[in-house]
Amino acid sequence: MTTTDTANVYPDLPLTFSESGSGRPVLILHGGGGPGTVAGLAAHLSRTAHTLTPVHPGWDGAPRPGWLTGVDDLALAYLHLLADRGLDDVLVVGSSLGGWIAAEMAVRDGAGLITGLVLIDAVGVHVPGEAPTDVFTLDPRGLAEHSWHDPDAHFADPAGLSDGQLAARRANMATMRLLAGAPYMHDPKLLRRLGRVRTPALLVWGASDRVVTPAYGAAYAAAFGDGRIEVVAEAGHLPHIERPDATFALIDAHLRRTTGAATAAATGTATARATPRATAGTTTRATA
Repeated sequence: MTTTDTANVYPDLPLTFSESGSGRPVLILHGGGGPGTVAGLAAHLSRTAHTLTPVHPGWDGAPRPGWLTGVDDLALAYLHLLADRGLDDVLVVGSSLGGWIAAEMAVRDGAGLITGLVLIDAVGVHVPGEAPTDVFTLDPRGLAEHSWHDPDAHFADPAGLSDGQLAARRANMATMRLLAGAPYMHDPKLLRRLGRVRTPALLVWGASDRVVTPAYGAAYAAAFGDGRIEVVAEAGHLPHIERPDATFALIDAHLRRTTGAATAAATGTATARATPRATAGTTTRATA
């Protein structure tokens, strides 16, 4: 059963989230497309885990206080949410902008609440020699061409949307521009800071992503203290939608691999991870 709850992490910041399942807590963070883009992923993970899927402030009508103007504000708010609810051994899964938030959370997680990370085609870093696509300049068809391996199968013509739906899309994009528009879609300090993060991080990337290419995933994997990248064939910026079976299999394996990592580390056992650390930046292609 899925329930909806609201938690006030600050007096003027209520966070609304869906909650489902039981087991290890998994925080699922959506990207600029809104919570609907991770609904299928949340439904899958709730079969074996306790999922929390928030709506970011400013998306889909969720209130955003005037002081909340950066991704770092979201990262701290979600860490407060985990602490306030007494959650630990948390796997954080973030898509696109949500992946950036997850990385910023890990940098700030002094309490060690997070024991696993999954970043799916995450923005948030600058990669020399790579020019990220400015999504704010693209029309709907152009955005589809950059986002999907098969854009014809996934393009939704905005002409079929209601005035209310179009207004909601514009509001979502305005919030994303405010939070991540300058500098464009990255924190210049993030890559350097990630070397201090020892939390096992899985970077899942669509091979055909033209918003942020797999080179961004490789840079993330190399920056983390314990990071590896898996590239999903025939998928773009949202592989969990375009190739769900392959993507879910990778995330499920990482969920199992990192469960109980905090307890194992605290007792000094060698079973903190089911497999040894892969070389940072290693690329494996998932074709299932």
